[in-house]
Amino acid sequence: MHLPSLDELSQRICIVGPSSSGKSTLADAIGRHAGLPVIHLDQLHHLPHTAWQPRPREAFHALHDAAIAQDRWVIDGNYSSCMPQRMARATGFILLDVPTLTSLRRYLHRTLFERRRIGGLEGAPERVRMDMLRHIVVATPANRVRYGTMYDALPLPKVRLSSTRAVDEAYASWQLERECP
Repeated sequence: MHLPSLDELSQRICIVGPSSSGKSTLADAIGRHAGLPVIHLDQLHHLPHTAWQPRPREAFHALHDAAIAQDRWVIDGNYSSCMPQRMARATGFILLDVPTLTSLRRYLHRTLFERRRIGGLEGAPERVRMDMLRHIVVATPANRVRYGTMYDALPLPKVRLSSTRAVDEAYASWQLERECP
């Protein structure tokens, strides 16, 4: 695995991967280290102080497009409906491709034991939700194929981190620190 430097990934870094794979935590660490504004797409997609109620699609797309119009950012999240615009602006790409069981374990830990999470929705308590469990277990395999195909086609500086060890090695190489929620 070639691990590009953060300088190679440059000023607009896009992080994609399964739910609960560590996208927001990595985006936050890169943002703090590189001085890049951090954009958590979950926070743009959902209305604050709700139980993760989505915004109307047009409102989300307007917020998304305004965010990616900035000169510098690190952005985490998937949302395929606006992925093409994001990829057209990105200068670097990170695919977190951790195993489904890792995502499932992280989701359960986050909802059961953490009071606050990086990238969480303001005013929305974390709790185990059957729709999220189903999404992680059922949607992740299909998304893994789609994201892998997208990754292979991207002409950007990029890295695919396919294990917890690979993610840890990237943190160490980039001299990033995880902030505890």
